[in-house]
Amino acid sequence: MDVFFAVIKILAGCGAFLLGFKLLSDNMEKIAGNRLKALFNKTSEKKLVGVGMGAVTTAVVQSSSITTVMVVGFVNAGIMTLNQATAVIMGANIGTTITAQIVALQSFDIETLFMSLIFIGVFMEMFSKSDKIKSCGLAFAGLGLVFMGLSVMSDTMKVYAEDEAIKNVLGKVTNPFLLLGIGVGLTALVQSSSVVTTIVITMAAQGLIIGGGGNSALYIILGSNIGTCVTALISSVGTNANARRASLIHLMFNVFGTIIFMILLLSWPTFQQDTFEKWFPYASTQLAMFHTLFNTVCTILFLPFTKGLVKIATVLIPDKKKKPESETTFMDKRFLSTPALAINQLTKETFRMADMAMETLRTAFNGFIERDITAVEKVVSENEEISRLSEQISDYLVQVSASGISLNDEKLVSALHNDVGDIVRIAELADNLTKYTRKEVSDNLVFSAGVGENISAMYDLLRKQYELVKKIALEKDYSLMSESDKLEDDVDNMRRDLIADHIARMSRGECRPENNTVFINLVSNLERIGDHLSYIAHSTDNI
Repeated sequence: MDVFFAVIKILAGCGAFLLGFKLLSDNMEKIAGNRLKALFNKTSEKKLVGVGMGAVTTAVVQSSSITTVMVVGFVNAGIMTLNQATAVIMGANIGTTITAQIVALQSFDIETLFMSLIFIGVFMEMFSKSDKIKSCGLAFAGLGLVFMGLSVMSDTMKVYAEDEAIKNVLGKVTNPFLLLGIGVGLTALVQSSSVVTTIVITMAAQGLIIGGGGNSALYIILGSNIGTCVTALISSVGTNANARRASLIHLMFNVFGTIIFMILLLSWPTFQQDTFEKWFPYASTQLAMFHTLFNTVCTILFLPFTKGLVKIATVLIPDKKKKPESETTFMDKRFLSTPALAINQLTKETFRMADMAMETLRTAFNGFIERDITAVEKVVSENEEISRLSEQISDYLVQVSASGISLNDEKLVSALHNDVGDIVRIAELADNLTKYTRKEVSDNLVFSAGVGENISAMYDLLRKQYELVKKIALEKDYSLMSESDKLEDDVDNMRRDLIADHIARMSRGECRPENNTVFINLVSNLERIGDHLSYIAHSTDNI
């Protein structure tokens, strides 16, 4: 019965540990969200930069699986090349070792100090009005829960450590390949190498060693590195060839590294005793350091050969001749685990939709100028695609909003909802222009000399305004806001001037009365497009 309750306590401790890491990672992501966005906006061909990106991101989100899944999403979206992705994946493997290092701290007499962070963190969350301080408080509380969970598991494992029967059973599992398989299987099952390494390190801290000693625990650590690839492999199902290759590269990196270290450990049975036991007094620290050593050495070994890994992956997963894939988008459900990055990608996707709307406007406007009735069908087709995309973006925004985002990110989501509405309205106004083209052609309307040049000048102002709005939104360059506002004022003034000139021409008999409705509605629609562009520019200036 004592063993039964001990198992319950271990499970409870593991639950507290996992909850703590979730609180820690979720709130670290909220705190560092903007920095992560800036980091992934600066993808570089420099390998060391990629390794640093992967390591930092994983250290923040506390999961190499999450980072690798995000990388698969970036490759699938065409934002990141396979060479860049390979370096980031290697960095993620280094970043994930921080979890083992935190767990290894339980061997030092500081657990109580860290557990006090639960109270401190909850106090900060309850009594602060600042979102950032609340997030910091919850991160502290999460770290405290991590150590509370470790303490419960560690104390409970003393029951097993004193049971000779259990120690004998564990000691009989000595086959290196079986131990490797245990590491792979358990990690694949729970989809977290952190959980497996945590249990192994905690057992070691209490003197419970699977295999009875030697390098036995190290084989399980190696297996956990292969098992963690399962999450990325699952996430790559249904993606394009490059995304599947990124997952395969993650697997190859860990498998090749494991083969090298397996040969080393099999050839050197006393590796742990001859190295880590001499340098570090605690078994938990020894395992954590080996985990760090493995991933760091593998990165150093394979980083110069990223192109070779990419070539192997390309051969194993060749491009297939098939129907052209639908246009790449920036939206990917893999980013939902990191809402700040998801919002950043959604902003890019929203402006991809805005590019489509402005292209629709160009088609409709040129159709009017050139009296081209075939432009009508093109605009209808383009607007159907814009409508479909707007629904997808709106659905994705709802999913992001439901993923537990900060108040500031909620404001950004709301702003994007409004931007989508403004972009759809621009596309609808472009469709209005096709109605005027139909009437122009069917009624054989002829406008006064110079009218085409004047409204073309108005359209050019809108095009320039959009380029500024795009820079303001995507590059956060709010210094361009005044220039954008001036262009919007110029569009308003041009509408008034054009209508006044039109009325004057009509009074002189230089313009046919039947042109009146088409001309006034045309310039009014162009002016309204300028208003919607201005709304988009100002949607985030106070966030």
